[in-house]
Amino acid sequence: MESPRALPSGLATALVFFASGAVLVLEIVALRLVGPYVGVTLQVSSSVIGIALAAIAYGTWLGGRLADRYDPRVLLAPALLLGAITTALTLPFVRWGGEWLRGGAAPAVLLLAALAVFLPAFLLSTITPLTVKLQLGDLRRTGEVVGRLSSFGTLGAITATLGTGFIFVAAMPSSWIVLTLAGMLAAAGFGLGWWLRRRQPGLAQPGKPKTRAVLVTVGLVGAGLGASAPTPCDIETAYHCARVEVDPGRAGGRTLVLNSARHSYVDLNDPTHLEFAYVQWIGALVDIQKSAAAPLDALHLGGGGFTVPAYIAATRPGSDQLVVELDGGLVELDRRELGLTTGPRLRTRVGDARVGLSEEGDRSYDLVVGDAFGHLVVPWHLATREMAAGVSRVLRDGGMYAQNVIDYPPNRFIRAELATVADVFPHVAVIAPQGALTGKTGANYVIVASRSPLPLDEIRNHLDLVDEPVELVSGTALRSLIAGARVLTDDYAPVDQLLAG
Repeated sequence: MESPRALPSGLATALVFFASGAVLVLEIVALRLVGPYVGVTLQVSSSVIGIALAAIAYGTWLGGRLADRYDPRVLLAPALLLGAITTALTLPFVRWGGEWLRGGAAPAVLLLAALAVFLPAFLLSTITPLTVKLQLGDLRRTGEVVGRLSSFGTLGAITATLGTGFIFVAAMPSSWIVLTLAGMLAAAGFGLGWWLRRRQPGLAQPGKPKTRAVLVTVGLVGAGLGASAPTPCDIETAYHCARVEVDPGRAGGRTLVLNSARHSYVDLNDPTHLEFAYVQWIGALVDIQKSAAAPLDALHLGGGGFTVPAYIAATRPGSDQLVVELDGGLVELDRRELGLTTGPRLRTRVGDARVGLSEEGDRSYDLVVGDAFGHLVVPWHLATREMAAGVSRVLRDGGMYAQNVIDYPPNRFIRAELATVADVFPHVAVIAPQGALTGKTGANYVIVASRSPLPLDEIRNHLDLVDEPVELVSGTALRSLIAGARVLTDDYAPVDQLLAG
């Protein structure tokens, strides 16, 4: 049988570059699509990456098998078109499937990751071996051909990764990235099919006209479903799927929801109202700092709904506050929906909390509040001994560090984080819901640390005023709690694994 005529080298290179790049766009966007339903954790990221790699492996294998059995020219355009169809179907698959698979259970995470990326990545990964086959007209140049196409495939993946992370996500909602990519794949498929038929009129076309019509219809329906699929976001920022819910039971009450988790509660009419229990605990710590009503210099690592900064501004007039928040889009949402007003006394800096902390001067704050989360997880680099040392550096004598932590039984992370903070600060305590440290459900904890002795009796008196019973653990009881817990460092901080139990 006569060997297939090779594609022009430029066209072959462009095909491999584009197909490989499309797979990486899908992989990155998939992390954002599944986040509102199963969170943004190391396990979720690992699942999406693992599923994508599996799709690439199986797709490449199948493409190689098909290239040896059939004329690759007949298969290239259909592979692009099927990739376009399954890309468009990704949105309804994830948006409706995510409602059934909410939570962080491993099977749900893996299944949702597969719905988000497997089929299109699998189909698009067949294109590279099909293209390689068409370029191997001279076996003496096999190494050169394979090396060139492999290199440009990798360059396509790199370009797509950087372009998606730095440009596309900031410029477009995830749904539009997916639909635009589907449109580009469809245009490439139709264009390639037209070019091949024009160049080689006798080339067989796969499938009957009815089959092709059905596929086109499915693609259009998929695009329509994708555009109309329900989204859990009011706004999609660079880091979060965010929405603001109105509290029907309280005039002015608003709840900020990030990636399906209730992160903050704001009362537009009363900034002194603290709804969540852990925020009431932090409020109690604010109340005992310095003399009553004296202004505070406060640094907030993580802004959320800016509930605590607003409380300090209302109860301690003249306070000087800086909030370091990674997500600039969230700050804008707070301004628009949650009444945030910034100025010389309440400043915001968009950036990473660890980097922001390093830019602050020694002994410059009375209070540091750590309340930064990736979904329900403290980012690992904010949970290490080096981070705690940075907090200690910026605190004045008598200053206090209040860190919000979420953990689940068997409470391995809170024990490790307490051990880590205690490795830097000589005086440490933890505020916890009554029975949480020995209970069977997850809870918020607030770690309290200082270089000076903590006013434990005063803290207990103020905690008695909050809505729910709490316990303040310190001294011998705290040392017993953290006995055997490993200190987290920049070199070793398996936060997600500790939370997974």
